[in-house]
Amino acid sequence: MLYAIPFPAFDPVLVHLGPVAIRWYALAYIAGILAGWLYARALIRNPTYWGGTAPMTVVDFDDFVLWVTLGIILGGRIGYVLFYNLSYFIANPTEIVQLWKGGMSFHGGFLGCVAAVILFARLRGIPVLSLGDITCAAGPIGLFLGRIANFINGELWGRVTDVPWGVVFPGGGPLPRHPSQLYEAGLEGIVLFVILNVLVRRGALERPGAITGAFALGYGAMRIFGELFREPDVQLGFLWQGLTMGMLLSLPLMLFGIALIVAARRRAGGTARPAAPAP
Repeated sequence: MLYAIPFPAFDPVLVHLGPVAIRWYALAYIAGILAGWLYARALIRNPTYWGGTAPMTVVDFDDFVLWVTLGIILGGRIGYVLFYNLSYFIANPTEIVQLWKGGMSFHGGFLGCVAAVILFARLRGIPVLSLGDITCAAGPIGLFLGRIANFINGELWGRVTDVPWGVVFPGGGPLPRHPSQLYEAGLEGIVLFVILNVLVRRGALERPGAITGAFALGYGAMRIFGELFREPDVQLGFLWQGLTMGMLLSLPLMLFGIALIVAARRRAGGTARPAAPAP
């Protein structure tokens, strides 16, 4: 306890505009989408990464941003309802739409994003896997900001620990806990972004599905590792063989990623090329 770090006194509401409260979590979503959109545009504009002209235009992606935003929000909320608290929402169905109370699932958001990619790509005649690759390449930016917002909100804290950087979270009891939100921000955000960026510069966008597969595999592995330090959701606790819901949902995601990577390498004959300059 002598080495515990008290939780910084963050206000989860960034600013009040009359009756409207703008929260850090909402700002993280907005900033993540905007930053990811700008990064995706830079990738699309650079023919070096595609071995020629990209199979879509920046205007296509501009139009897609609204689709993917809806996919993330709707999928994330529906996923949370189904995966994490179904019995509660069956008893309180009006709260399903009350997003300001929190409760989003990455895995549900990912499925919503997949649906948006498939529908938009077919509507515009764009290769589904290439659109998915661009979207996933930018994904870690939003993940990083989202996890930072989780920390600011003092939610999704880690398990009790005696490490010197343990944090006493409001609502988390008197004992210090792992700041697992920051661990996940570093892994799912920074580390995964760097890995995907290196793959992009080595020509992965020329092999449709490779970046999407690497994202799914990388996120799943990092989420499972992060769950070792994160306190399970109180309404679920530990599940089969001591695994958490986050771990169980990440396993099929990893298998999906491996399948995409294998298929992409087979289509390209397993070739690679030297890295291109960063955007």
